[in-house]
Amino acid sequence: MNSSAASFDSDDVVFQLPGSIRLYRSGRVERIYRDELVPPSLDPTTGVQSKDVTINPTTNLSARLYLPPSATSIPKKLPVFLTIHGGGFCLFRSSSSIYHSYVNSLTAKAGILSVSVDYRLAPENPLPAAYDDCWEALEWVFAAEDPWLSNFGDLERVFIGGESAGGNIVHNLGIRLGGEGKKVEGLVMIHSFFWGKDRIGNEGVESGKKESLKAEDIDALWLTVCPETTGLDDPRINPVVEGAPSLATLGCRRVLVCVAELDILRERGRVYFEKLKESGWEGEAEFLESEGEDHCFFFMKPGSLKAEEFMERMVSFFNKS
Repeated sequence: MNSSAASFDSDDVVFQLPGSIRLYRSGRVERIYRDELVPPSLDPTTGVQSKDVTINPTTNLSARLYLPPSATSIPKKLPVFLTIHGGGFCLFRSSSSIYHSYVNSLTAKAGILSVSVDYRLAPENPLPAAYDDCWEALEWVFAAEDPWLSNFGDLERVFIGGESAGGNIVHNLGIRLGGEGKKVEGLVMIHSFFWGKDRIGNEGVESGKKESLKAEDIDALWLTVCPETTGLDDPRINPVVEGAPSLATLGCRRVLVCVAELDILRERGRVYFEKLKESGWEGEAEFLESEGEDHCFFFMKPGSLKAEEFMERMVSFFNKS
């Protein structure tokens, strides 16, 4: 093969998520989505303070912590929320402006101490890197070595939540917690990236609308971010497949599962909730469906009625006594 042909082959696109990311045969990654990164700050609107903390300098694992103004004005400690961003395991950071704004608002409204994990992204760092990073971040939270956590965090009320790929990571952390005989107060799984080999519901059915995700894109995405996978029925992506760890072992006392009516992942979330209730798990499960909305709509329309309803449900879940 001549050099020009070799060069052409190495620049072939082997995977792409339209409008988001391309992976070339050479290993080069091109992120097309324009992601604005912002520094931590004192937010003038909410009064929330944020700061970045390094957890593991070897892997560059870090987290952005958020402290609401209520932390210093109330006598009791705050619920701690380990929040895990989505983006198909390959997009966004804890410092992404869209996510920073969302966590700021949630922290203020719920009166919680938030810890936003900046985990390693695929495909440069394929799974299980993100799972490992988020587990390490959870252990770091419980160690309470940071003064915000030790002074203001109630480690008896720890929640783990995330949307899309983040919701997938939340489930996998919950299974690992249960397997080690540990529990947190609650898990929040929002529009979670669950999938499977066989289509269910409206997966793969042309709806006539411009879909944010397509079935074939999701197939290829999982195989790209997790090259060690056994396939689309890997229990990490299909938690209800035969042979997957029982949902009865989830290491938490409460669960909130959220879906959006127009989201291609909706049916997976609904089935997860039903299987959880049938599993014999002894906790309290809640379900929220946002009618007329699509995948992670609350980022794009934060001031809409449905986004406000979603936020209020989150606030209620964290503060339920």
